Amino acid sequence: MQPITHARVMRVAVPIVLANVTVPLLGAVDTAVVGQMGLPAPIGAVGIGAIILASVYWIFGFLRMGTTGLTAQAVGANNPAEVTAILLRALLIGAAAGVFFILVQIPLFAGALWLSPGSEAVETLAQSYLHIRIWGAPATIALYAVTGWLIATERTRAVLILQLWINGVNITLDLWFVLGLGWGVQGVAIATLIAEWTGLAYGLWLCRSAFGAALAPGLARLRDAAALRHMAVVNGDIMIRSILLQISFTSFLFLGAGQGDVTLAANQVLMQFLTIAAFFLDGFAFAAEALVGQAVGARSVTATRRASIVSTQWGAGAVACLSLVYLAAGPALIDLMTTAPQVRLMAREFLPWLVAAPIIGVWAWMLDGIFIGATLARVMRQTMLLSVIAYGIALLVLVPLWGNHGLWAALMVLNITRGISMGLKWQLVEGKARGA
Repeated sequence: MQPITHARVMRVAVPIVLANVTVPLLGAVDTAVVGQMGLPAPIGAVGIGAIILASVYWIFGFLRMGTTGLTAQAVGANNPAEVTAILLRALLIGAAAGVFFILVQIPLFAGALWLSPGSEAVETLAQSYLHIRIWGAPATIALYAVTGWLIATERTRAVLILQLWINGVNITLDLWFVLGLGWGVQGVAIATLIAEWTGLAYGLWLCRSAFGAALAPGLARLRDAAALRHMAVVNGDIMIRSILLQISFTSFLFLGAGQGDVTLAANQVLMQFLTIAAFFLDGFAFAAEALVGQAVGARSVTATRRASIVSTQWGAGAVACLSLVYLAAGPALIDLMTTAPQVRLMAREFLPWLVAAPIIGVWAWMLDGIFIGATLARVMRQTMLLSVIAYGIALLVLVPLWGNHGLWAALMVLNITRGISMGLKWQLVEGKARGA
């Protein structure tokens, strides 16, 4: 193991933060481009279509996390054949999943549009958008594997470059196809489709070290039964954990809607700032995934502790700074997000929860990264289930008593329980590093 320094953590984390910042830009450009058509239906169609596909693809987020943890451990164990084999297995999973969605696209989209009803014009355009974009499913899902593999090998600058490439191609073709050629919603879909496939091609080129001398040994290990079982178990547990987490956040939004339109809008404004905190935390959590994974693979308890501590120090420092910004500039930031007086007033009332949320949540977020690096996915699943139960109880007790304040308090309970329950299992991380 090379020494785990603060500079090394920052080299991994900063490109991820920058890559995350580019993510909302693409959606904004898509909306702005179709908005130039002067009709509401195209905007709604692109919005609904993008949400449906994002929800479908989100299920395979486990492929990114599982690939990172498994690859990092193989890197730490100095096993280049397994490093290559993990990438190949993950790419095959992505390709198979993408082909499956292409085959079931008609009933899939029919059901999704039934759950998200719009006008006939919106649904017609959304179907056109979806039936073009779905052909990019193998590339999009396989890119989770590419991203996870690059993070595990500490090549997060390559992740940033890849994200810039995909977004740059997409935006350029958006402008050309929609504004230049007049292809409308179909133009947005084709632009994204091309960006996804060229992104995968570029991503595979960035991973070219896996296809050199290590390719033949990697292919030989591709069907290793024990490795396949381990990968299946890790990915399955991470998927369940992620679904439970998503259910929690979705219920937060739905229950907020039950408090009235103004409260829903205020919560939505504040959640945008919480998303920004998550962008920052992702960088340091990903650093923990890579460095803890390598330390565990190298069977170094000392390096495992060092990677966990240094990455968490930076994560905690980043969110502390963000919380101070929200405390000092929160009202002004709220005013930038909305001009509605009632929403502004309501968002200010719940601003203290936003200030506290990053500081409370950082421990759960960083421990997630540490446990992913150690591939303790079963523990993550178990602690998430416990946390969701605690969250549900808090909702039942606190929302009737305190309304929307109770809803925010329940969200804090979720993250506090996640942090404490994983923290109590810390000895398993060191045990994994010892080879237990």
